[in-house]
Amino acid sequence: MGSEGQTPKWASEPCIMGIDEAGRGPVLGPMVYGCLYCPISYQNTLSSLNFADSKTLKEEKREELFENLKADESIGWAVDVIDPRELSAKMLKKNKINLNEISHDSATGLVRRVLDMGVLLTEVYVDTVGDAEKYRIKLCERFPAVKFVVAKKADSLYPVVSGASIAAKVTRDRALKDWVLEENAENMHRNFGSGYPGDPETKDWLKHHKHSIFGFPTLVRFSWGTCTPYFKDIVQVVWESDATDEDDSTGRIGKRQLKLTSVGFTELKRKTEEIESNGKGRCKFFQARKLQQVSEF
Repeated sequence: MGSEGQTPKWASEPCIMGIDEAGRGPVLGPMVYGCLYCPISYQNTLSSLNFADSKTLKEEKREELFENLKADESIGWAVDVIDPRELSAKMLKKNKINLNEISHDSATGLVRRVLDMGVLLTEVYVDTVGDAEKYRIKLCERFPAVKFVVAKKADSLYPVVSGASIAAKVTRDRALKDWVLEENAENMHRNFGSGYPGDPETKDWLKHHKHSIFGFPTLVRFSWGTCTPYFKDIVQVVWESDATDEDDSTGRIGKRQLKLTSVGFTELKRKTEEIESNGKGRCKFFQARKLQQVSEF
């Protein structure tokens, strides 16, 4: 998503770029990285467009500024929307990828995307994630022809980063507003508050939107520590491993029983009434997909 339809006329001029994110902390919804780029010669005009750190602006003002930057032919922009399922999957996989690495990869991807369009990036300003100097060195090694400035609060220091902040924030806000809850359980609603872990409305929504077998709706970043307390009432799942282990004491080969607790979930108690896959009262997941319990294959 962005202004990547055509390479801008000014792409061969030396250009600057700003990069910032929105939604790093919430337990709900995507994390969005945004970038804004323009010719260095446009910097003075950019400073007069009243871009500011998106967190300091009201929603109406952010929307207005976003529409202005989209209409400005001397500005390019792009966003990377990272789905909550992708965030959780990467953070819980065997070889875990932490949030800082995910953030770095997203920012790097935006730089690569704009360079591949043929834009002559010479300077890139980035709101830091983690140690600013280590991050700067990492980016410089990846793109040696580009000068990088990595700083805390870059979104309030550099207008080009402020513009990126607005693109990211508005894109995330719209994604949440337009989010379609794929799950069809009863009594689901969208009154989830800000999505931040400390928001009482968000906590209440999480409490009432967990399923004892299937966990949370796909809107939720279930790898967040905020979700951990809600796992105590979820069913423990046991399955046979494809791999076989040898019993050293008997010499017998047998299949291991693996539990869901082995891959990042807390100890859970099995509730037989929740694992009915047939008959009256069976889970809506099975009803919607017309799945039936089978005993023979």
